[in-house]
Amino acid sequence: MYPAPHTSFFLPSMSRSQVSINEKSDTAYNSSEDPDAEFGGTEARRALEKKLVRKVDMRISILVIIYILNYVDRNNISAARLKGLESDLHLEGQQYATLLSILYVGYIIMQIPSNMLLNWIGKPSIYLPCCMVVWGTISVLTGITHNFVGALLTRFFLGFVEAAFYPGALFLLSKWYKKEEIGIRTTILTVGNIISNGFGSLMASGILNGMNGVLGHAAWRWLFYIEGALTIFFAVVAAFILPDFPATSKFLTPLERKLAMKRMEEDAGVGDQDETENGGMIHGLFLAVTDWRMWLLAFGLTSEVIALSFNAFFPTLTATLGFSDSITLLLCAPPWIFTAIVAFIWSRHSDRTQERCFHIIIPFSVGILGFVIASATEVLAARYISLFLMALSYCGFIVLYAWIPSCFPRPPTKRAVSIAAINAFSQLGNVSGSYVFPSKWGPSYRNSYGICIATAGLAIIVCLFFRWHLSYLNKQFDKAEREGEKTNGFRYVL
Repeated sequence: MYPAPHTSFFLPSMSRSQVSINEKSDTAYNSSEDPDAEFGGTEARRALEKKLVRKVDMRISILVIIYILNYVDRNNISAARLKGLESDLHLEGQQYATLLSILYVGYIIMQIPSNMLLNWIGKPSIYLPCCMVVWGTISVLTGITHNFVGALLTRFFLGFVEAAFYPGALFLLSKWYKKEEIGIRTTILTVGNIISNGFGSLMASGILNGMNGVLGHAAWRWLFYIEGALTIFFAVVAAFILPDFPATSKFLTPLERKLAMKRMEEDAGVGDQDETENGGMIHGLFLAVTDWRMWLLAFGLTSEVIALSFNAFFPTLTATLGFSDSITLLLCAPPWIFTAIVAFIWSRHSDRTQERCFHIIIPFSVGILGFVIASATEVLAARYISLFLMALSYCGFIVLYAWIPSCFPRPPTKRAVSIAAINAFSQLGNVSGSYVFPSKWGPSYRNSYGICIATAGLAIIVCLFFRWHLSYLNKQFDKAEREGEKTNGFRYVL
């Protein structure tokens, strides 16, 4: 027995002649000797496709700005901690860690329903900006809290609404881009996450040093006011820029819209919505949750998320170098700027070679080296370099996310649920990771780094097993073809 087409990876280098072995009578390949005749021929189609992708890129690039704001609003609490948040809210014991973890409770709950709702509504240009307005408002409200309970409620609902963005953005990308295109776009999107760590620290440094006492408010409160207001502003801008799905986007000409849908049909050897969506949202949910590979990816991603928990404590870890608060926040930026550059180059290479597994585990191994150095030495320069190495593990994290959408291409509801479910499940790593760096383990945090080493190692093992399994299935496909069976040319990307 072989997996159905809608549950398969396959090679992006697959030629049109290979795709044409799909014997669906309603595909363009069997209806005409020239599959590009409706677009004016092969050369005309190439020119039109290049123009189409460029138009989509220009609009969808605003997702990077949204993702930066998404993470800034999520992680600004770590910068606020340096300027009196804990004392002003009278936090004790593990209450600060609880404020970090509670966000991911709401984040986990809402991701699957949100992506199912997005697929059903079909209007990302309305749905995502509306969610931005709500989470921006909640971020502003965090600045007016005066006790633990108030902060706890705002953090919970912030996660509840922010859950709509990242899985929704990945789903939107999967609606527009082919396998050989989506990896670099996923990276560019996720680079927003990386940039937010550096950009957020720089912004926080300016606000925390220049706004203390303005209008009688503490500087950390202004941090939430200003960054929340920025989110609301860009939400309004995004509503006019973000594209909807190919079949409903109005910024395309009729011919471009037709080509956009055909590109995705060719990419999977089958149409996206009408030909594969049977049984509605509940059926797509059933297909996703009964696919064990989805749970394997979710487990591996969760393990790595725990290893990346240092991200939420980055200002605290940088502060162990012994510099002032202002310099500490400025020192937070270079590791993330460097990582953003490397991640772009690294994922582009992964796209070109169409290899995922080793592009994941090599950065994870570099991160492990960073954890080892940080826990084994007191040399100032070495410890700062270790922060760069830790941050570089995000390069593999991004490639792992690029693996997910192409694993579940059809039907769209299964893809939407799978993306959301894997990302939601992985947030359990953020919940537990919020307690990995308690103050009592500082300033060396050796126990914390030990946990990160173990979980990153486990993620590497999961990825290697997953690659072995997919390689085995590819051999089965090859064997079936040699015996004359039809496999529609599908192959898993390793």
